[in-house]
Amino acid sequence: MSGHAQISTIHPARTLLVLCMAAFLVPFMGSAINLALPEIGEAFSLKAVTLTWLATAYLIPTAIFQIPFARMGDLLGRKRVFVWGVLGFAVCTVASGFAPNGTVLIALRFLTGLSSAMMFGSNIAILTAVVPSKDRGKALGINAATVYTSLAAGPFLGGLLTHYLGWRSIFFVCGAAGFAVVVMLHFFLKGEWTESRGEKFDYVGSVFYGLAILGLIHGFINLTHAAGVAWLALGAVSFVIFVYYERHCASPVINLALFSGNRVFALSSCAALINYAATSGIAFMLSLYLQYIRGYDARGAGLVLITQACMMTVFALVSGRLSDRFPAGRLATIGMSVIVAGLVGLVFLTPATPVWLIVICLVLLGVGFGMFSSPNTNVIMSSVEKKFYGQASATTGTMRLTGQAMSMGIAGMVIALHVGNQKIVPEVHPQFMASLRMTFIIFAALCAAGVYASSARSKR
Repeated sequence: MSGHAQISTIHPARTLLVLCMAAFLVPFMGSAINLALPEIGEAFSLKAVTLTWLATAYLIPTAIFQIPFARMGDLLGRKRVFVWGVLGFAVCTVASGFAPNGTVLIALRFLTGLSSAMMFGSNIAILTAVVPSKDRGKALGINAATVYTSLAAGPFLGGLLTHYLGWRSIFFVCGAAGFAVVVMLHFFLKGEWTESRGEKFDYVGSVFYGLAILGLIHGFINLTHAAGVAWLALGAVSFVIFVYYERHCASPVINLALFSGNRVFALSSCAALINYAATSGIAFMLSLYLQYIRGYDARGAGLVLITQACMMTVFALVSGRLSDRFPAGRLATIGMSVIVAGLVGLVFLTPATPVWLIVICLVLLGVGFGMFSSPNTNVIMSSVEKKFYGQASATTGTMRLTGQAMSMGIAGMVIALHVGNQKIVPEVHPQFMASLRMTFIIFAALCAAGVYASSARSKR
């Protein structure tokens, strides 16, 4: 049965509730781990660059498989793919708590990312299909606010769990919550959405798409090595083949006309990619700065970092509602501009910077990101026809995850250039501070380019 015939039997509020519960899990896990990085590094003797792979190993498969899984959801049922994703996330997260070494933990993070791709490929598409267009901005704002609430809770609760129970407790608690969400999905998420039942799955296109994303991200992360250039070349060639194949495929994994024939969709997606590339590595770098340079424990660092997520939560709700009444693209552009101001402030961090100045920068970042995210997603989802909701949702998620991987790649590359692949000990603190400043300079420049992409979508 198609999604068209079932919307009347589904309660939007219950659907929003259960989707928000699932949306809480992944960002909570990611932000909580940031506070546990020094303890994980100590437990497994991991060096600074290797620590970045705890995030990157998760982000790469999520970015690669999100669009193929979204297409699979269109064919087999978005709810089915979504539920399997949440279940896989719960299993892999609990297993991560038992990891005996860093290699196994990184491998489990990869599998967790694979499961998350199944979740992200369908969640916004289901939400957009169920909620009436007049309330869509409000619903997307609530969903985004849930994500930011989890980002706020992650550093705080992650710091407490690490401080009192050890880093493994983060995985156990989040995994248990994942199993609880699976049960809630059974009772609250009724109906199914199969907008493309009977069409064929594009395996060839999916393979070349995966190679393109893997090559571009992995090459970018390893740009300081010769192998990085080879990966970039593989990604570029695979992307060209992918575009050519998709243009001649009867049932493509993604309809490229969404980009070539829809200026608003293309530029809004580009703005999302740039935004996440310029912001996702901030918490990682500041977590290391607060703990290694300033001497905070995980709990204290979490209390500082919670500022940004709290502001994001409040302003995501406000901007989501406003985007139903005012031009959403303009709100997103204002938000991106505020982020630039916050990043410029972080460029001037020193080992003695007053904490209140750091908090002000985090407030600016939170306000800006909260104003950008919900309106930008509203613009993207409102710019396509209903049958493309799955692909648009997955594209939005892919831009987010690819941007996050790029952001961590930038951080890892700059650390490698200044510190090298060694532990962050007092002898290399000056080099780490140099890498911190350079990372935030790059982020600020990227975000400034994002302001242009965001503002250009409304021009003819």
